[in-house]
Amino acid sequence: MARKRTEIQAIRSDVAIYPIGVAAKLLNVHPRTLRIYEKEGLVQPTLVGNRRMFSADDIQWITCLRTFIHEEGVSIPGLKKLLEYIPCWEVAGCPASIHHHCSASVDRAVPRTLHPVGDLAASMEAKECDRQKRGAHGQEKKRSSSG
Repeated sequence: MARKRTEIQAIRSDVAIYPIGVAAKLLNVHPRTLRIYEKEGLVQPTLVGNRRMFSADDIQWITCLRTFIHEEGVSIPGLKKLLEYIPCWEVAGCPASIHHHCSASVDRAVPRTLHPVGDLAASMEAKECDRQKRGAHGQEKKRSSSG
């Protein structure tokens, strides 16, 4: 009996496949560094049970983060504040040809919560809602890990 051949497809770059130890080795950092970035809200790995899993996009984003921090001299609080107002490609100075095709780009300046387009008050409210969600997400992780 012949086996049916299955077509192998490439894994999408947003699929979390790297545990924290492997991600740390790929980035040449200590796993604690990745936990600090997570605690600061700069990266949000996928949790599978209580294991942190990182995608190729996460790896690329952390590489950009490390460039901002170590080569450009931007502090973590400064970087967080910058990302609230402008997207990562403006902070990094990436040309449009790069950031249009970058799957790891981060734009926290645009609210993710649904709101009417053109309504500045609703946009600000949606942005604040996003900020609270990010904060609540971090608090949930703290509570679940301390138990």
